[in-house]
Amino acid sequence: MKHILYILAFLFSLTLFGQEEKVFTITDTTLVNRWAHLAANWSYQKGDNMDWSDPEFDDSSWTKISSYNLNKPDNKIIGGNNEIVWFRKPIKTDSTLNDAIVLKIYQVGASEVYLDGKLTHSLGKVSSNPDEIETYNSPNHVFSLPLVKNKEHLLAVRFVNSHPKYPIYYENEGLIWIQATSLHNVLTNEPKLAFPDNERRSWTNNLYMVLGIGLFMFVLFLCLYIFFKREKINGYFALTSLFFSCFISSILLDFSSYVYAFKYDFTTGFFSVLYSLTSLYCIYKIFNKRIGFVFWGITVIGILFIPSFFLFSTIYAAPIFGIIILFELIRVSIISLKSDKIGALIFLSLGAINLIYWILLSLDRLTDINIPKLQNYQPFAYALLPLSIAIYLGYFFGKRSQSLRLNLERVQKLSREKESILSKQNETLEQQVKERTASLNQSLEELKATQSQLIQSEKMASLGELTAGIAHEIQNPLNFVNNFSEVSTELIDEMNEELEKGDLDEAKAISNDIKQNLEKINHHGQRADGIVKGMLQHSRKNTGEKELTDINKLADEYFRLAYHGLRAKDKSFNAQLETDYDDSIKTINIIPQDIGRVILNIITNAFYAVNVKKSNSESKDFKPTVSVSTKNLKDTIEIIIKDNGNGIPKDIIDKIFQPFFTTKPTGKGTGLGLSMSYDIIKAHNGKLQVESKDKEGTTFTVSLPIT
Repeated sequence: MKHILYILAFLFSLTLFGQEEKVFTITDTTLVNRWAHLAANWSYQKGDNMDWSDPEFDDSSWTKISSYNLNKPDNKIIGGNNEIVWFRKPIKTDSTLNDAIVLKIYQVGASEVYLDGKLTHSLGKVSSNPDEIETYNSPNHVFSLPLVKNKEHLLAVRFVNSHPKYPIYYENEGLIWIQATSLHNVLTNEPKLAFPDNERRSWTNNLYMVLGIGLFMFVLFLCLYIFFKREKINGYFALTSLFFSCFISSILLDFSSYVYAFKYDFTTGFFSVLYSLTSLYCIYKIFNKRIGFVFWGITVIGILFIPSFFLFSTIYAAPIFGIIILFELIRVSIISLKSDKIGALIFLSLGAINLIYWILLSLDRLTDINIPKLQNYQPFAYALLPLSIAIYLGYFFGKRSQSLRLNLERVQKLSREKESILSKQNETLEQQVKERTASLNQSLEELKATQSQLIQSEKMASLGELTAGIAHEIQNPLNFVNNFSEVSTELIDEMNEELEKGDLDEAKAISNDIKQNLEKINHHGQRADGIVKGMLQHSRKNTGEKELTDINKLADEYFRLAYHGLRAKDKSFNAQLETDYDDSIKTINIIPQDIGRVILNIITNAFYAVNVKKSNSESKDFKPTVSVSTKNLKDTIEIIIKDNGNGIPKDIIDKIFQPFFTTKPTGKGTGLGLSMSYDIIKAHNGKLQVESKDKEGTTFTVSLPIT
C-alpha cells in the first residue's frame, strides 16, 4: 500500500509541474512535504554556447520537452556520448514562499547549473573534450537555488553524457533528473524527504549485511580448520568465504563511488569468478566427486570470462558465469541424491531458487522484460551459494554430533522397571491430555458458534436500518413516477377525445405534455435506480479490500439512512440533523463497508440516546440533536458524531467497547456494535475515542490515517 501512495504522489507532482504555463511559479504550497520533479516546459538545444545561459537569449526556436529524464524524452536520447546539451526553463517564486529552494540532480554524466546567466553549481566537469569530462553521479547531493521573490529567473543546465574507456560495450542513457524541495524538507528528520532514494540505501544496507555474513563465515570456518585440520573442507570454505567477502566489498566500493570506475567493476567480476569456482570445488569435495573434465572446463570458461570484462560490464557478464556454476551445482546434486539425499536436496532446492532468480535478472537486464523490485533481492541472491554450503556443513556437523550422542546413549543402561513405569505414566498423561483437549475444543467450538450468531444478529440489525433508510430514499422518486403516470393516462384520454373531434392542434399540445411527463418519469426512475445502486455499493458483500472512498459522502449517506431507518420504525420520532464536512478532505484508502458499519452503529446509538431522553424528558423545550462533522488534520482525518442525550455514566464508560456489554433493554441490542466498531477502526490503524458529560450528551471521534 505504501508503494501505491508513492506512485500517486509522483503522478500528482508530475501533473502539478506539467501544466502548460510559460513561467513555472513556486508557491508556499508547491513543495509541501515532498520532492517534486522539474519535468515540464523545458527547452533544449544540442551544442555548446555559453550565451545560451543568458536570460535575454531567444530560445523560441528550441525544441520544447516535458520529460522525467530530460536527456531522454519519448524514450529517445538527445545527447549521445560526450555530446553537450543545454536545457532552459523560466522559473520564479511568489510572495507566499518563505523558505529557500533546494535542487537535487541525479545524473549519469556531468552538468553545470546557471541562474540568470551565472554559474551556481557544478556536478563534475563539463567539456567538449572527452578526456577532460569528469562524471559525478551522487544521488544525495543537494544545493540551494537563490531565487528572489516575484522575480522571473532563467534556469539553465549544461549537460554532457560521458562514456568510459572500459568496458567497450557499456550501456549509458545519459540520465539526468532534476528535483526541487524546500530547505525545511532537507533539514527534517523524515527519511523520505531527507533521502529520496530509499531503495538505494536499502540495497546498500543489505549488501553490508551480506558482507557481514561472509566475514563471519570466513572467521568461523577458518577457526574450525585451524583447530580441526583433518576437516579440510573447512579450509576450502574459509577461502571461498574470503573471496565472497572481497566480491561484496568491491561492489560496495563501486556503488559508493560518485564516478564510474572500471577498476571496481573489473575487481567485482574477478572475485565473482574466484568465489564461484571455489564454491563449486567445495561441492565436489562434499559429495566426493572426482575433479574431471567438466570442472576443468568450467574453470577455463571462468578464466576466459575475466578478460571479457574489458568488453562487457560485470552486471551483464558475471551473472552468465554464475548461471553456468548453478547448472553444474544442480547436476552434481541430482547425481548425489542416492548417496546423500538430504545434503543433495539442500543444494538442489537453494540452487534452483538461485538459478531461477539469476535467469530472471538476466532477462530483465538484457531484454525488454521488466520485473518490478527484482533487483532489490540481489544482495541476498549473492549469499545463497555460500550459505547453502554453510547450511550443509552445519547439517553435517550436527549429524555427526547426533551420531556421537546416540552412541553415548547406547552405553548407558536404564532399568527396565523404571522404563516401564515411565511408559505407563506417559500413557496416563497423554490420555488425560487428550480428554481435556477434546473438552476444550468442544467448548471453543460452542463459543465460536455463539459468537458467530451474535455477530450475524448485529449485522442483520444494521441491515434493517439500511433497508428502512433505502425505502424512504426511493419513496419520493416513486411518488413522482406514480403521479406523472396517472396524469399521463388522463392526458391520453383527453388527446383521444380531441382526435375524435378533429382538433389536431390541441391533440399535439396534449401529446407534448405527455412527452414531458414521460421524461419526468424517466428522470425520477433513473434517480431511484441511482439511489438503489449507490446503496447496494455500500451494502454489498465485504471483500476486505481497501478502496479510495469519499469519507464525507459516506458519512452523509449513512447519517440519512440511520435517521430514515429509525423514522420508519417510529413515526413519532424526530430529531435535528446537523452536518459540518471539511471539503479539503479528498478520498482516503479504507474498506467502505466496514467504516460504514462503524458510522451506522455510532449514529444509531446517538439517535437511540436522544430518543430515550426525549421520551423521559418533561421539558417541551428539549430538541433531540445529532451532528456529524469531519476534520482534516494533515496526517489523519476525524469523523465526529455528537448527540445531546443523557450521556454515558462514568462508572461504565470504560466498558462500552467490551464485547456483549450493553445498557439497552433485553432484545434491543447485542452489545457487539461498539466492540466490532473498535476492532474495525483498530484494523485500519486508527482510533475510536469517546467523551461524555452527564445529562449533556456524548461525542464519539473516529480517527483514520490518510496514508
